[in-house]
Amino acid sequence: MIDVVGISFVNSNKIYYFNINGLDLDKKDAVIVETERGEQYGIVKTSVINIDQTLLQNEVKNVLRKATKEDEKQNDINIKDSIKALEDCERIKDELGLDMKILSASFTFDRKQLLFNFLADDRVDFRELAKRLAAIYRTRIELRQIGVRDKAKEIGGYGQCGRKLCCHGFLDNLNGVSINMAKNQMLAINIEKISGACGRLMCCLKNEQEAYEELNSNLPDIGEKVKTFDGFKGEVVSVNVLRQKVKIVVEVDDEREIKEYAIDELKFKPKKKKFNLASEELKALKGLEDKEESKLD
Repeated sequence: MIDVVGISFVNSNKIYYFNINGLDLDKKDAVIVETERGEQYGIVKTSVINIDQTLLQNEVKNVLRKATKEDEKQNDINIKDSIKALEDCERIKDELGLDMKILSASFTFDRKQLLFNFLADDRVDFRELAKRLAAIYRTRIELRQIGVRDKAKEIGGYGQCGRKLCCHGFLDNLNGVSINMAKNQMLAINIEKISGACGRLMCCLKNEQEAYEELNSNLPDIGEKVKTFDGFKGEVVSVNVLRQKVKIVVEVDDEREIKEYAIDELKFKPKKKKFNLASEELKALKGLEDKEESKLD
């Protein structure tokens, strides 16, 4: 068993776990940790957790120390120098005529590496750019091409709901989102309405999928024959997933009427829902799916 805490870094909401290494740590403490990229400055986000090390897939690295005032000053210097590095990278990129958009620059705490994230439609030969940057900053240069979802996660913004983007606000990982999730939630298949700021399917479709699967499992299919508690037999014409109510067509005095019933007022055989998309609809929406793994982790 080992004691770990969750730590996040600058411009990242993802939490990484580190061995407390015998230190007395509390939430919001600034710390220096050991990572694969080198030493990093981070903030403690969780209380101490005691876990079985054998359950962990990866090696847990150590918290080296609590950040001192000197460490905090160095971190401030790194942030300022990162802004200048971003400007230098933009200038050199333009001189070389490279078709790429530089999104961010960041030093590791020990300044052994300078990382740039960039966006580009195609592969970019940035060897000369890296060479010139290395000559200026005398450290290892890494340029990392990221996707549009990563861009939204890093830059942030507001969604159609008026709230901050989920990916920037609280999501640790960018999980895959599929078209069937939109169908399962009975949303109109409108590209503008179901795509996020990144141009891919909205992350909230994934966030709400589990709840909709559970709710849908209680509902009959549209077109299914059902019996009501008051003796009617009818055909389902619409369902309200969130309210768990169903509208059915029944015959009353030789006339057809639409009545609404709660799920517990009906008798039917629950079925696993299947959704079929027309080939043209599927082709138009496939481009919204993003199956690439995040490059920011």
